[in-house]
Amino acid sequence: MSDSPWIPKPIIQFLDEAGGLFLNLKDSARFLLRGQTDWQKTLMQTAMVGFDSLGMSVLICVITGSVLALQTASKFAQTGTDFYVGGLVALAVVRELGPIFTCLSVGARAGTAIAAEIANMQVTSQIDALRVMGVSPIRYLFLPRLLACMIALPMLTIIGEVAAILGGMQVAYWVAGLHYHMYLESVWLFVKPYDIRVSLLKALIFGVILAAISCTVGLNAKGGAREVGLSTTKAVVWIAITIIVADFFLTWIFFGTSYSG
Repeated sequence: MSDSPWIPKPIIQFLDEAGGLFLNLKDSARFLLRGQTDWQKTLMQTAMVGFDSLGMSVLICVITGSVLALQTASKFAQTGTDFYVGGLVALAVVRELGPIFTCLSVGARAGTAIAAEIANMQVTSQIDALRVMGVSPIRYLFLPRLLACMIALPMLTIIGEVAAILGGMQVAYWVAGLHYHMYLESVWLFVKPYDIRVSLLKALIFGVILAAISCTVGLNAKGGAREVGLSTTKAVVWIAITIIVADFFLTWIFFGTSYSG
């Protein structure tokens, strides 16, 4: 996009990068539909993204569920509504906090690693070498990482949500003496299959966002070693902002006024 006297330069730069991101996604879809996917690299990337981020995402989710139970269990017990503690914690985790915190933790761990790796390849001309050899960087670098995040994020989200609910259960027992059976019965009563399906869909979409931003920022890197650090910072900032904005619209769509549970 050429410079315009009435459009600020940061906006032009943002539109250029956003356009490049969607073009990368389009090319990735084209390679995927043609069957030109390196599944070995995809599985390797899935293992790296999932395993490297598992501990951090589970820890954050456990703390999240524990804090929710800590804030609500004693108050609910005082009013005789302690049966609702499990349902409240589970709904908050499954509908919102689980997918968001899992993706943010993966973005902080794996997203920055992806951006730094590809940015380093870009500034050292390894991406240009791939093009010279007739290898598409989108097929070789972008697509495997995109699929890896799409596979790993829903799995990590489910594990994190279970850990958060169990963490909240233990804290509710310590704080208010809430029996495990009552807590789990409340979870079973309030969490519906629809909530779980939407949670997994959110995680899938967040995985696409995470991989697309990390890879695109890395591919757009120019300059030297300093640009690699700037790319990782830019990636984690844009991942956080985009995921929160996307979550608002997804929640509006799936849990709006027309949702009856």
